[in-house]
Amino acid sequence: MTNTTPPLAEKRDHVTTWHGIEKHDDYHWLKDDNWQDVLHDPKLLKPDIRAYLEAENAFSSSIMAETKTIQDKLFEEIKGRIKEDDSSVPSPDGPYLYSSSHVVGGQYPLVKRKLRNGGEEEILFDGNALAEGKPYFSFGGIAISPDHKHAAWSFDDKGSEFYTVKFRDLATSTDSTYELTNTGGGAVWSPDQKYIYYTLQDDNHRPLKTFRHTVGTTQSDDELVFEEKDTGMFTGVGQSRSHRFVTIDVNDHDTSEVLLIVTEK
Repeated sequence: MTNTTPPLAEKRDHVTTWHGIEKHDDYHWLKDDNWQDVLHDPKLLKPDIRAYLEAENAFSSSIMAETKTIQDKLFEEIKGRIKEDDSSVPSPDGPYLYSSSHVVGGQYPLVKRKLRNGGEEEILFDGNALAEGKPYFSFGGIAISPDHKHAAWSFDDKGSEFYTVKFRDLATSTDSTYELTNTGGGAVWSPDQKYIYYTLQDDNHRPLKTFRHTVGTTQSDDELVFEEKDTGMFTGVGQSRSHRFVTIDVNDHDTSEVLLIVTEK
Protein backbone atom coordinates (compact mmCIF):
# COMPACT_ATOMS: atom_id res chain seq x y z
CA MET A 1 0.00 0.00 0.00
CA THR A 2 1.32 3.43 -0.97
CA ASN A 3 2.32 5.66 1.92
CA THR A 4 1.09 9.14 0.96
CA THR A 5 2.07 10.85 4.21
CA PRO A 6 5.60 12.27 4.04
CA PRO A 7 7.75 12.24 7.17
CA LEU A 8 8.04 15.57 8.94
CA ALA A 9 11.34 16.58 10.44
CA GLU A 10 11.07 17.59 14.07
CA LYS A 11 11.62 21.26 14.78
CA ARG A 12 14.35 21.95 17.32
CA ASP A 13 15.08 25.60 17.77
CA HIS A 14 18.76 26.49 17.41
CA VAL A 15 19.85 30.08 17.83
CA THR A 16 23.05 31.74 16.65
CA THR A 17 23.82 35.44 16.81
CA TRP A 18 25.42 37.24 13.85
CA HIS A 19 26.29 40.93 14.25
CA GLY A 20 23.79 41.23 17.07
CA ILE A 21 20.98 39.59 15.08
CA GLU A 22 19.55 36.26 16.23
CA LYS A 23 19.21 33.56 13.60
CA HIS A 24 16.77 30.73 14.33
CA ASP A 25 17.25 27.40 12.53
CA ASP A 26 14.72 24.69 13.39
CA TYR A 27 16.56 22.09 11.33
CA HIS A 28 20.15 22.70 12.39
CA TRP A 29 20.10 19.30 14.13
CA LEU A 30 20.07 17.55 10.72
CA LYS A 31 23.71 18.50 10.23
CA ASP A 32 25.77 16.14 12.34
CA ASP A 33 28.30 18.04 14.47
CA ASN A 34 30.60 15.12 13.80
CA TRP A 35 30.25 15.39 10.01
CA GLN A 36 33.99 15.12 9.30
CA ASP A 37 34.11 11.71 10.95
CA VAL A 38 30.85 10.67 9.24
CA LEU A 39 32.49 11.27 5.85
CA HIS A 40 35.12 8.69 6.75
CA ASP A 41 32.63 6.26 8.30
CA PRO A 42 28.88 6.73 7.56
CA LYS A 43 28.04 4.37 10.43
CA LEU A 44 28.91 7.20 12.83
CA LEU A 45 25.90 9.29 11.71
CA LYS A 46 23.68 10.13 14.69
CA PRO A 47 20.77 7.67 15.04
CA ASP A 48 18.06 10.36 14.94
CA ILE A 49 19.43 11.86 11.72
CA ARG A 50 19.76 8.41 10.14
CA ALA A 51 16.20 7.51 11.17
CA TYR A 52 14.79 10.62 9.51
CA LEU A 53 16.79 10.10 6.29
CA GLU A 54 15.70 6.46 6.11
CA ALA A 55 12.08 7.57 6.58
CA GLU A 56 12.50 10.01 3.66
CA ASN A 57 13.93 7.25 1.49
CA ALA A 58 11.14 4.85 2.45
CA PHE A 59 8.51 7.47 1.59
CA SER A 60 10.16 8.16 -1.76
CA SER A 61 10.24 4.44 -2.60
CA SER A 62 6.59 4.07 -1.61
CA ILE A 63 5.27 7.07 -3.52
CA MET A 64 7.24 6.11 -6.65
CA ALA A 65 6.36 2.40 -6.52
CA GLU A 66 3.52 2.71 -9.02
CA THR A 67 5.95 4.13 -11.60
CA LYS A 68 8.33 1.15 -11.33
CA THR A 69 7.24 -0.31 -14.68
CA ILE A 70 7.80 2.92 -16.60
CA GLN A 71 11.09 3.50 -14.74
CA ASP A 72 12.35 0.11 -15.90
CA LYS A 73 11.15 0.80 -19.45
CA LEU A 74 12.92 4.17 -19.57
CA PHE A 75 16.09 2.66 -18.13
CA GLU A 76 16.15 -0.08 -20.76
CA GLU A 77 15.50 2.50 -23.49
CA ILE A 78 18.43 4.62 -22.27
CA LYS A 79 20.69 1.56 -22.15
CA GLY A 80 19.56 0.71 -25.67
CA ARG A 81 21.10 3.97 -26.90
CA ILE A 82 24.44 3.20 -25.25
CA LYS A 83 27.00 0.66 -26.34
CA GLU A 84 27.36 -1.16 -23.02
CA ASP A 85 30.47 -3.05 -24.05
CA ASP A 86 32.20 0.09 -25.34
CA SER A 87 35.98 0.39 -25.21
CA SER A 88 38.49 3.20 -25.44
CA VAL A 89 41.05 3.73 -28.19
CA PRO A 90 44.35 2.08 -27.12
CA SER A 91 46.85 4.61 -25.79
CA PRO A 92 50.55 3.90 -26.40
CA ASP A 93 52.89 4.18 -23.43
CA GLY A 94 56.33 2.63 -23.55
CA PRO A 95 56.16 -0.95 -24.87
CA TYR A 96 52.42 -1.24 -24.17
CA LEU A 97 49.04 -0.16 -25.48
CA TYR A 98 46.71 0.70 -22.58
CA SER A 99 42.93 0.77 -22.87
CA SER A 100 39.71 0.38 -20.92
CA SER A 101 36.41 -1.29 -21.71
CA HIS A 102 33.08 -2.20 -20.18
CA VAL A 103 31.13 -5.45 -20.17
CA VAL A 104 27.38 -5.75 -20.66
CA GLY A 105 25.68 -5.31 -17.29
CA GLY A 106 28.83 -3.99 -15.61
CA GLN A 107 29.09 -0.55 -14.06
CA TYR A 108 32.86 -0.23 -13.84
CA PRO A 109 35.68 -0.39 -16.39
CA LEU A 110 38.25 -3.04 -17.08
CA VAL A 111 41.71 -1.51 -17.42
CA LYS A 112 43.85 -3.52 -19.83
CA ARG A 113 47.08 -3.53 -21.78
CA LYS A 114 48.94 -5.51 -24.38
CA LEU A 115 52.35 -5.26 -25.98
CA ARG A 116 52.59 -3.02 -29.01
CA ASN A 117 54.10 -5.84 -31.07
CA GLY A 118 51.21 -8.16 -30.28
CA GLY A 119 50.53 -10.80 -27.68
CA GLU A 120 47.77 -11.55 -25.23
CA GLU A 121 45.78 -8.74 -23.63
CA GLU A 122 46.01 -8.65 -19.83
CA ILE A 123 43.49 -7.18 -17.41
CA LEU A 124 45.21 -4.96 -14.87
CA PHE A 125 42.10 -3.85 -12.98
CA ASP A 126 38.58 -5.26 -12.98
CA GLY A 127 36.40 -2.51 -11.57
CA ASN A 128 33.35 -4.76 -11.23
CA ALA A 129 35.29 -7.31 -9.18
CA LEU A 130 36.74 -4.57 -6.97
CA ALA A 131 33.26 -3.11 -6.35
CA GLU A 132 31.60 -6.44 -5.60
CA GLY A 133 29.86 -6.46 -2.22
CA LYS A 134 30.42 -2.75 -1.64
CA PRO A 135 27.48 -0.30 -1.36
CA TYR A 136 29.61 2.29 -3.18
CA PHE A 137 32.78 2.24 -5.25
CA SER A 138 34.64 4.77 -7.36
CA PHE A 139 38.01 4.71 -9.09
CA GLY A 140 40.09 7.80 -8.33
CA GLY A 141 42.91 7.24 -10.78
CA ILE A 142 45.53 4.78 -11.98
CA ALA A 143 49.19 5.78 -12.43
CA ILE A 144 51.52 3.30 -14.09
CA SER A 145 55.16 3.34 -12.97
CA PRO A 146 57.79 4.33 -15.57
CA ASP A 147 59.05 0.73 -15.79
CA HIS A 148 55.44 -0.52 -16.23
CA LYS A 149 55.83 -3.01 -13.38
CA HIS A 150 53.69 -1.27 -10.76
CA ALA A 151 50.62 0.93 -10.49
CA ALA A 152 49.50 3.43 -7.89
CA TRP A 153 45.70 3.32 -7.95
CA SER A 154 43.07 4.94 -5.80
CA PHE A 155 39.47 4.27 -4.83
CA ASP A 156 36.68 5.55 -2.61
CA ASP A 157 34.28 2.96 -1.21
CA LYS A 158 32.25 5.23 1.09
CA GLY A 159 31.16 8.09 -1.19
CA SER A 160 33.19 10.57 0.86
CA GLU A 161 35.66 11.50 -1.93
CA PHE A 162 38.52 10.69 0.43
CA TYR A 163 40.51 8.36 -1.79
CA THR A 164 42.83 5.59 -0.65
CA VAL A 165 45.94 4.93 -2.76
CA LYS A 166 47.23 1.38 -3.07
CA PHE A 167 50.30 0.05 -4.88
CA ARG A 168 49.88 -2.95 -7.19
CA ASP A 169 52.48 -5.34 -8.54
CA LEU A 170 51.23 -5.77 -12.10
CA ALA A 171 53.01 -9.09 -12.61
CA THR A 172 51.17 -10.77 -9.72
CA SER A 173 48.07 -8.50 -9.49
CA THR A 174 48.68 -8.13 -5.75
CA ASP A 175 48.43 -4.92 -3.74
CA SER A 176 50.90 -3.76 -1.12
CA THR A 177 49.98 -4.12 2.54
CA TYR A 178 50.31 -0.37 3.16
CA GLU A 179 48.36 2.51 1.65
CA LEU A 180 47.96 6.29 1.53
CA THR A 181 44.70 7.57 2.97
CA ASN A 182 42.59 10.74 2.66
CA THR A 183 44.03 11.67 -0.73
CA GLY A 184 42.43 13.63 -3.55
CA GLY A 185 42.64 10.56 -5.79
CA GLY A 186 45.43 11.53 -8.16
CA ALA A 187 49.02 10.29 -7.96
CA VAL A 188 52.16 10.87 -10.04
CA TRP A 189 55.35 8.79 -10.12
CA SER A 190 58.79 10.36 -10.21
CA PRO A 191 60.88 9.13 -13.20
CA ASP A 192 63.19 7.16 -10.87
CA GLN A 193 60.13 5.47 -9.29
CA LYS A 194 61.28 6.29 -5.79
CA TYR A 195 58.51 8.77 -5.09
CA ILE A 196 54.80 9.38 -5.48
CA TYR A 197 53.33 12.89 -5.47
CA TYR A 198 49.75 13.29 -4.27
CA THR A 199 47.32 15.80 -2.76
CA LEU A 200 45.89 15.32 0.73
CA GLN A 201 42.32 16.21 1.69
CA ASP A 202 42.12 18.02 5.04
CA ASP A 203 39.38 17.53 7.65
CA ASN A 204 37.20 20.11 5.87
CA HIS A 205 37.61 18.28 2.57
CA ARG A 206 39.97 20.88 1.11
CA PRO A 207 42.80 19.58 -1.14
CA LEU A 208 45.39 22.18 -0.19
CA LYS A 209 48.57 20.21 0.57
CA THR A 210 50.79 18.32 -1.88
CA PHE A 211 53.11 15.64 -0.48
CA ARG A 212 55.99 13.56 -1.77
CA HIS A 213 55.81 9.96 -0.62
CA THR A 214 58.84 7.67 -0.63
CA VAL A 215 57.54 4.34 -1.93
CA GLY A 216 57.67 1.67 0.75
CA THR A 217 57.65 4.03 3.74
CA THR A 218 54.84 5.13 6.04
CA GLN A 219 52.61 8.05 5.10
CA SER A 220 53.45 9.91 8.30
CA ASP A 221 56.99 10.37 6.97
CA ASP A 222 55.86 12.05 3.75
CA GLU A 223 57.39 15.40 2.81
CA LEU A 224 55.17 18.45 2.32
CA VAL A 225 56.25 20.11 -0.94
CA PHE A 226 53.47 22.69 -1.37
CA GLU A 227 50.64 24.16 0.70
CA GLU A 228 48.01 26.52 -0.69
CA LYS A 229 47.03 29.01 2.00
CA ASP A 230 43.87 30.28 0.29
CA THR A 231 41.09 27.91 1.42
CA GLY A 232 38.98 28.95 -1.57
CA MET A 233 41.36 27.22 -3.96
CA PHE A 234 41.72 23.61 -5.11
CA THR A 235 44.97 21.83 -5.91
CA GLY A 236 45.87 18.66 -7.75
CA VAL A 237 48.92 16.91 -9.18
CA GLY A 238 49.76 15.99 -12.75
CA GLN A 239 52.68 15.42 -15.06
CA SER A 240 54.01 16.92 -18.26
CA ARG A 241 53.97 14.75 -21.39
CA SER A 242 57.77 14.69 -21.35
CA HIS A 243 57.67 13.37 -17.75
CA ARG A 244 60.26 16.00 -16.95
CA PHE A 245 57.93 17.95 -14.68
CA VAL A 246 55.46 17.12 -11.96
CA THR A 247 52.73 19.76 -12.06
CA ILE A 248 50.74 21.22 -9.18
CA ASP A 249 47.51 22.78 -10.44
CA VAL A 250 46.02 25.55 -8.31
CA ASN A 251 42.59 26.90 -9.28
CA ASP A 252 39.20 28.16 -8.30
CA HIS A 253 36.23 28.98 -10.56
CA ASP A 254 37.83 32.15 -11.92
CA THR A 255 41.59 31.74 -11.98
CA SER A 256 44.29 29.11 -12.16
CA GLU A 257 48.04 28.62 -12.16
CA VAL A 258 50.41 25.70 -12.64
CA LEU A 259 53.55 25.15 -10.55
CA LEU A 260 56.34 22.93 -11.84
CA ILE A 261 58.60 20.51 -9.98
CA VAL A 262 61.64 19.57 -12.06
CA THR A 263 62.36 15.84 -11.87
CA GLU A 264 65.36 13.90 -13.10
CA LYS A 265 64.88 11.37 -15.86
